[in-house]
Amino acid sequence: MTLMKDCKNGLIGDSVKAVAADEGMDEKELAALVAKGFVTIPKNINKRRETKPIGIGKMMSTKINANIGTSRDYIDVEDEILKAKTAVRYGAGSIMDLSTGGDLDGIRKQILAEISVPVGTVPLYDAAASAPMVVEMTADDMFNAVRRHAEQGVDFVTVHAGINQNTVSKLMKSGRIMDVVSRGGSFTVAWMIHNDAENPFYKEFDYLLEIAAEYDMTLSLGDGMRPGCIHDASDAPMFEEILVLGELVLRARAADVQTFVEGPGHMPIDQIQTAVHFMKQTCCDAPLYLLGPIVTDIAPGFDHITSAIGGAIAGAAGVDFLCMVSPSEHLALPTAEDIKTGMQVTKIAAHAVDLVKTGQRERAKESDNKMAAARKKLDWETQYRLSIDPVHAKKIRESRNSESEACSMCGNLCAMKIVEQELEKGKIKNTEKTEKYQK
Repeated sequence: MTLMKDCKNGLIGDSVKAVAADEGMDEKELAALVAKGFVTIPKNINKRRETKPIGIGKMMSTKINANIGTSRDYIDVEDEILKAKTAVRYGAGSIMDLSTGGDLDGIRKQILAEISVPVGTVPLYDAAASAPMVVEMTADDMFNAVRRHAEQGVDFVTVHAGINQNTVSKLMKSGRIMDVVSRGGSFTVAWMIHNDAENPFYKEFDYLLEIAAEYDMTLSLGDGMRPGCIHDASDAPMFEEILVLGELVLRARAADVQTFVEGPGHMPIDQIQTAVHFMKQTCCDAPLYLLGPIVTDIAPGFDHITSAIGGAIAGAAGVDFLCMVSPSEHLALPTAEDIKTGMQVTKIAAHAVDLVKTGQRERAKESDNKMAAARKKLDWETQYRLSIDPVHAKKIRESRNSESEACSMCGNLCAMKIVEQELEKGKIKNTEKTEKYQK
């Protein structure tokens, strides 16, 4: 029995109850959304540690994922654990281990043991690492990697099952500048071309569903054709893959396997809403998970900002799950400080989305209203407490101390203080006039 199957049968388990409590909604209503595939709660049944379940999708608060992982150039497991814990401390609802260097099984087991939120992986990286060359993997290598990750307790896996021969044909004719920037997508395309064969994850998707159902592991249907630059956005390969993903979502739901769908990477602002609406409709309102979109290509070192801009627009259009992008995107493996900065900015974008999201806007507005009231009262402690990062906010104010109770920008010329005083005087005068008139 999978969580989706339970919900279809009207059975409400602990995960659904916990998420319903966190989201402030009725348990039966949430179970109905899970049963339809509109909400995903990633949680492998083969757990070796307790994790806090999260709900991703319709009516849910916007969640954030943070990517970590070793590379063949830099292998330091403790550093990756530190990054993961930093991301969780600053609001990450899940962690993805994208390691490609070192003892991948050992690294994954350590992350699973020490991280308290759902963990995702890309099994294809593991399969590729075990082969002499990427193109020499076998289909068995790919599926064995998926099963191994499932057995170890991974909550969700990215599989680039939406790439098929038709997609590759469109890629060859597309005129893209950057071809394929998804690592898993590039492995898949290279393997297909070299072996003149269909993508095993697409061809044998039913087998993939069997493994996922056995462990109740969520499938994150990967965007192997995501555009890697503004020029390549919204082209035929991208939309062709989305069409295939829509078909796979329906097959997964029929097999009682939870899914969410990954989306575009680089995209100009005026194309984001159209792309998100197309994905939502084509993929039958499955939860959407986007990296960015990154809205310009000329901001290396600031892609946490370009990504947050795109993420806020995408979220307002219907995206449910944002992938944190660090300042070092396109430049280097991120540090723990990069992860912290990326999380801070992405958390702002996620809250901005919740302010306009059905099922969340009232709860989100409540915290903004409390902040506004605290600002009017010049109640600094409450302002710090309500901040995205209280420590950061307090540090800035105290580093530029003002003799006034207001901030150092305005001091005794504080707009709110001046107007409040005069408004109070005005109210007294109006009261006196009213009493005089009544007499």
